[in-house]
Amino acid sequence: MSGWRLALKSQPTLRVDLRGVVPDALAGMSAPEVERIPVGHGNAFVALAEFFSVTPHDKDESLRFDGDLSRFDRVGWKMASGSLRVMGPVGHYAGGCMSAGEMLVEGDAGLLAACEMAGGRLTVQGDVGDFAASTLPGSMDGMRGGTFVVRGNAGARFGDRMRRGSAVVHGRAGDFLASRMVAGTIAVGGSVGNHVGHGMRRGSVVLSSSDSFEPAATFVPAIASADVIWQLLARDLARHGGPFAALASRRIERHLGDLCADGKGELIAAK
Repeated sequence: MSGWRLALKSQPTLRVDLRGVVPDALAGMSAPEVERIPVGHGNAFVALAEFFSVTPHDKDESLRFDGDLSRFDRVGWKMASGSLRVMGPVGHYAGGCMSAGEMLVEGDAGLLAACEMAGGRLTVQGDVGDFAASTLPGSMDGMRGGTFVVRGNAGARFGDRMRRGSAVVHGRAGDFLASRMVAGTIAVGGSVGNHVGHGMRRGSVVLSSSDSFEPAATFVPAIASADVIWQLLARDLARHGGPFAALASRRIERHLGDLCADGKGELIAAK
């Protein structure tokens, strides 16, 4: 037996917390043991089998969910190994605090996707909500490592307090992109909202579509050349394809800031 397939039976009446249902936790379990895993449903705990039919499979994924999981939160929460695939949308906190492994969502994700992610790879084929790749409420550090790829659009505050890692958005991003960013790399293929890099201290933000982008007054044009570093960064982003495939052949404009936070980050607009 190489993995498990969890097929959704019906939509829950309340939101369900799926923390703990990850590949490394299910490894070595029998089918009855998997079915008895307690999951939060409102303010109570119920068995996993209340919502999913559990069957073993021999596919590449060590854990696969089939169905619309938009009312299921914390899918892949603290995932530390293996692979997880969701054949549909997911709720909030998808891939939150994951440290290793590979997770694929073939749909949209809710709020706080990849929050405080520390390693591994998370790919969302659709859109993500606000505060993706950011920090949990009350915490100081956002995404801390790994690779986060969004094939669709991202909401507001993407990469808030991001400290390390790479986050790529193929579509649009909302207001306050990379706000209070500490380090790491963010790349956006589509248009961006207002206040990009607000309070940014370090890190790099790459904008592939920059026709209507105007940096804030607290960012200043960079004087020093960054041709060599740009070629390395552009070639690394090119592996994500789409709007990033030809970045290395385009000229750039760099702005440094946010000076209101004594920041040394960079906004790189490809022309």
